[in-house]
Amino acid sequence: MSEIVGIRFKQCGKIYDFEVDGAEVEKGDLVVVESELGLNIGTVIEGRHIEEDQENKRKKIIRKATEEDLLQREENKKLEAEAKAFCLERIMARGLPMKLICTEATLDRKRIIFYFTAEKRIDFRELVKDLASRFKTRIEMRQIGVRDGARMIGSLGICGREVCCKRFLITFEPVSIKMAKKQELVLNTGKLSGVCGRLMCCLGYEYSETPQENTMLLEEESLSVTEEREEEIAVVSTHTLLSGEERPAAEAGQTARQQEKQEKKEKRRKWRPKRRRKKFPPKTEPGK
Repeated sequence: MSEIVGIRFKQCGKIYDFEVDGAEVEKGDLVVVESELGLNIGTVIEGRHIEEDQENKRKKIIRKATEEDLLQREENKKLEAEAKAFCLERIMARGLPMKLICTEATLDRKRIIFYFTAEKRIDFRELVKDLASRFKTRIEMRQIGVRDGARMIGSLGICGREVCCKRFLITFEPVSIKMAKKQELVLNTGKLSGVCGRLMCCLGYEYSETPQENTMLLEEESLSVTEEREEEIAVVSTHTLLSGEERPAAEAGQTARQQEKQEKKEKRRKWRPKRRRKKFPPKTEPGK
């Protein structure tokens, strides 16, 4: 049995379990721990709880963060800014198709991590050599997704508030265009996309709260709605199903529309008859 606390390193990052190891820490304290990336300062988010499973070996808390540790973290921000500026310069000089998001240095400055986004895999071996020769420490390049990049940078959404991934979202749930269809939103990718270029995470909030009975739709009705929108630009409510009395009237209206379209086509053909090609006699060779 061992005492475990939950520690978070970033604002909306994951919570990792560490063993207390006799240290007097409470919820909200800053502690120094050795994570997978190196020596870092984290915040205690979850209080003490006992873990009975001894098979999982947890890393231990080194100490509570002191004033020297906090001063060292502030000095590391200058190093991170310098590393980011130099890395951007080398990326442009070498013409690499990548976008640098941010840099992060460990507390002991034994490792500098560069986060970037790219559409394909990139050969950045020469870039790593340039960075290692400049800063004389271990360099690590990490390729992340566009959503993680938006979380690190942060921005304002179309609602006027800070993006959700920067404020409180810990994990990214899958979002599909089907959620927008069920909520009867305008199917415009420009309005439904966030700063990351993907569908906004808030589309899943109201979709999960809607009852299952109202969201059930037949595939045939959903297909007919999309086809009519392209031709007639009609607003149709997808959440209301036709009753047995209203169906014959709707079918009669559809047949009337089809007849009107057919009559319009016939009138156009009468007013604009097809031009017939003139038939010329075959050419005869001279002397015949």
